[in-house]
Amino acid sequence: MGHEDLKYWLALKSIEGAGSGLFQEILRNFPSLSAVFEAHPRAIEALPGIRKKTAAAISSFSGWDKIDRQLEALDKAGIQVITFIDDLYPSNLLNIYDRPPLLYVLGSLQKDDVHLAVVGSRHASTYGRYTTERFSRELAHKGVTIVSGMARGIDTCAHRGALGAGGRTIAVLGSGLDVVYPPENKKLFTAISQNGALISDYPLGTGPLPYHFPARNRIISGMSYGVVVVEAGEKSGSLITARLALEQGREVFAIPGAIDSPSSRGTNSLIKQGAKLIENADDILEEIIPQLERKTLQAQKHTQESPPAVAAKENKAPAPLLSREEQAIVKALEHGKAHADDIISSSGLPAAEVLGRLMALELNEIIVQQPGKFFCLKK
Repeated sequence: MGHEDLKYWLALKSIEGAGSGLFQEILRNFPSLSAVFEAHPRAIEALPGIRKKTAAAISSFSGWDKIDRQLEALDKAGIQVITFIDDLYPSNLLNIYDRPPLLYVLGSLQKDDVHLAVVGSRHASTYGRYTTERFSRELAHKGVTIVSGMARGIDTCAHRGALGAGGRTIAVLGSGLDVVYPPENKKLFTAISQNGALISDYPLGTGPLPYHFPARNRIISGMSYGVVVVEAGEKSGSLITARLALEQGREVFAIPGAIDSPSSRGTNSLIKQGAKLIENADDILEEIIPQLERKTLQAQKHTQESPPAVAAKENKAPAPLLSREEQAIVKALEHGKAHADDIISSSGLPAAEVLGRLMALELNEIIVQQPGKFFCLKK
């Protein structure tokens, strides 16, 4: 989106009372966002749900110099602005009722990322830190993008685990992208921007105010397929994220902790309320993969291809696009379905690497997982 169009998004976002619903109503009733700034006040007031104060602020808006300076500062910092009509806007986030109209992004978003949130206490125990890094590392190794909030404790360990596996990770901040918080995470901030993205719905210069963090939690859960809670006290902010995830129709996973530990009371309570108890990364992947398959089927249903294009797609051999190890797995499955353990045994590779290759092949719709951890080629 060019600066000329983007400035209207930033201008509307700066007006008090202009939430996601108003952006949607304007785009539904006006040819563009720019048109609403030129419209008669009565036409703006006629929009469903708009307050007179907000309508008056739009019709009298004059802060264009400030918006131009914002655009210059964003360019200088290398920060993109992704709106909800852009292709790179996280697809899962589109489905929540209070989605941010726009996101500030430092780094890179990828359309095919599989997002999983990992959250927990800022005052993490040694067990919590170790477990978080291990799970995040294993999941990232298998192609999952870890989403968290870059807070102290569990969040920091989640990002580090993903980076340690050479994977991607996304940090959702409760401040502007020019404010590193907590300050000791400056190196982590830089590493995430180079191996994923830092995102925020707050403009540059916004400090880490306490009420920003519960609000940003809706983005952490909303953009993800599920939320893993590692450690959480009875009044932890992570429980807010878990509640939001349930409201948004996301999966909630919880790693059990010691029954006498205050930092485990929240997670153990989630398990009693129906969150899935997690013992290893495969427990999470079993829940995520079916969702991805349903999403793929829905996308195929809405995609119209001519018969020649479909035929070409079916006849195209995937092997040249695969690594040597993945080609070996595909070749082995040409003789029929095989159990994951047998594939691992015959490959001579570490189990984690083979499972990662299997997931990548599954996400690329080359193989299909059947009940009992059997795999076969997709017909």
